[in-house]
Amino acid sequence: MAGLRLGPLLRYVDGTSATVWVETSRPCTAEVRCADGTGGEARTFQIEGHHYALVPVTGLTPGTTRAYEVHLDGTRVWPLSDAPFPEFPDSVIHTPTDRAAVRVAFGSCRWAAPPSGEKDPVGPDALDTLATRIAADPGGERPDVLLLLGDQVYADETSPATRRWLAARRDLGDPPGNEVADYEEYTHLYYESWLDPEVRWLLSTVPSCMIFDDHDVIDDWNTSASWLADMRTTGWWQERLLSGLMSYWVHQHLGNLPPAQLAADPLYAAVRATPDGTAVLRSFAAEADADATAARWSYRRDFGRVRLLMVDSRAARVLDEPNRSMLDPGEARWLREQALDARESYDHLLIGTSLPWLLPHLVHDAEAWDAALCRGDKGARWARFGEKLRRAADLEHWAAFPASFEALADLIAEAGSGPDAPATVLVLSGDVHHAYVAEAKWPTRSPDARVLQLTCSPVHNSIPLSIRLGFRFGWSAAARALGRRFARHGDCARPPVSWRKTGGPWFGNQLMTLTLHGRSARLRLEQAREARGERGERGAATAELRTVVESELVP
Repeated sequence: MAGLRLGPLLRYVDGTSATVWVETSRPCTAEVRCADGTGGEARTFQIEGHHYALVPVTGLTPGTTRAYEVHLDGTRVWPLSDAPFPEFPDSVIHTPTDRAAVRVAFGSCRWAAPPSGEKDPVGPDALDTLATRIAADPGGERPDVLLLLGDQVYADETSPATRRWLAARRDLGDPPGNEVADYEEYTHLYYESWLDPEVRWLLSTVPSCMIFDDHDVIDDWNTSASWLADMRTTGWWQERLLSGLMSYWVHQHLGNLPPAQLAADPLYAAVRATPDGTAVLRSFAAEADADATAARWSYRRDFGRVRLLMVDSRAARVLDEPNRSMLDPGEARWLREQALDARESYDHLLIGTSLPWLLPHLVHDAEAWDAALCRGDKGARWARFGEKLRRAADLEHWAAFPASFEALADLIAEAGSGPDAPATVLVLSGDVHHAYVAEAKWPTRSPDARVLQLTCSPVHNSIPLSIRLGFRFGWSAAARALGRRFARHGDCARPPVSWRKTGGPWFGNQLMTLTLHGRSARLRLEQAREARGERGERGAATAELRTVVESELVP
């Protein structure tokens, strides 16, 4: 009998359809049955001995909420018959209406929670805490979509439990040591992360959109051409990268796509058409590694009058120094086309990119200066120094790709101007293990939309003291003056846009939530904190989401 190994994850949802992702223990037919008789089914496909299905659910009615079950070959496997936490209610599919408010929760950088009963070394998990709050009040406020902006798994920073599992499988004295090496080890990371009971239930009942960042493969993935050349000299990198892309396609990317796009996807059709899709998917991953233009990981989602453009700012990079770019030309054209398409049809434009576009001024200027050094603008000796600094200090955000930074600034200004301009253009990012809000202004033009950088991370990770001190200083007047000295030394042009911090920095395990209704927009930042003196059923301290700040972006 087939069993449910992982999931269900509620992924795509619109007014009339949804998709539900599962991993099963053997080949079978996966079926989603809703309480009102609607549902759908799909046959599993196989990758590296694992069996998956993405079940399309059709015939739904906008503005309704219905509980659902998952059946494998006719046997119910979800809700779990032996659920460890019976207080969690049924998983539901809520279909929105075009006129409803849209709540978008987002964050990034979630290190897997520790095993039950162990002390959490990085504090309460914001997703665990969100799940507990929704379960306590199923009819209350919940996100319409959860955006996970990178580092869903940490292939290069494994937990003690995972290291023990790896050590039982192979010799950790051989590269890549206690980091993951192949597809099977990637699946273990997803089990560790998504089988957490609270998170498992949350992802079964709140739709999610995902994009990778570096730790989904390795720290500083695609920092530079010389970095990539060094990685390709190792004996383990090729398998690591192909396995990372394959596992990302299966676990994260497929669920980002609407049913119609999935039905037209030749790779998805080819994988499902063969008893074992491993060779087909591996060939695709190898092609994507050799040519970044062979795959598009970016995607568009429309939630009523809210448009989300989720941008791949890792795999789509052009790394040769003379043409260095965050996005290859095809990806840049796609982003421009999607942002400017039928602007009258949306009131808010959200650009999701794992890496912040607007950084503290010192960090921005340091990255632009370093990019000039690495180009050779100051000679070969400075170029060697610049490459060492780039890798050591993680100088690889949008500011480290000056032409791409300027192109995005120009696109945002264009999308936010004119009679069809949206009320807001909001850049949503994570990566930097703290949260802040920065507002953009253009010296030579005045977009009609309000333009903000909204950065929120981590969901669950550490925040070293050096990061706290560095980013607090980075926004200061003294830091800005220091940054200008770097920029002058590199002969860096002034950015086409200016910005100022309007909130933060905030440190902790946290989530931001946008509430978008008509042309109005509100922002709330919440942090997961232990509730004093309270203990949960497992003996651990209970936690709650506490509002740190709530503000009206557009009335």
